[in-house]
Amino acid sequence: MRTSPPTRLPSDVYESAAEEARRSSRTTPQQIAHWARIGRELERSPQVNHRAIEQVLAGDGSYDLLGEREQAVVRGAWSARVSALRAGLNYESEFVASGESYSEADEAGNLIVHPGRD
Repeated sequence: MRTSPPTRLPSDVYESAAEEARRSSRTTPQQIAHWARIGRELERSPQVNHRAIEQVLAGDGSYDLLGEREQAVVRGAWSARVSALRAGLNYESEFVASGESYSEADEAGNLIVHPGRD
């Protein structure tokens, strides 16, 4: 396999790939290459309307008017976006900094209350 020069990726793409790599028993570079191959084949496919997908992802088209294959691509893109956004959230630090109390559930579903500053 030939190696290529380093390529910069947006952090959300890299983080999503790293997360998926752990679930898929791949390295992060292997996951990125896997996604790139899938994307390449989708773009080459005459059965997938890429323009309609891009319009929906840009907010200019209707998801409901897409075919099943296009909807699957859009759902995958949305899922990656949501994962990246959720990974960047840190409400705990915001609540602590503002002195607000907050609650959360632990892994067993038990309620944990974090009191704020008085």
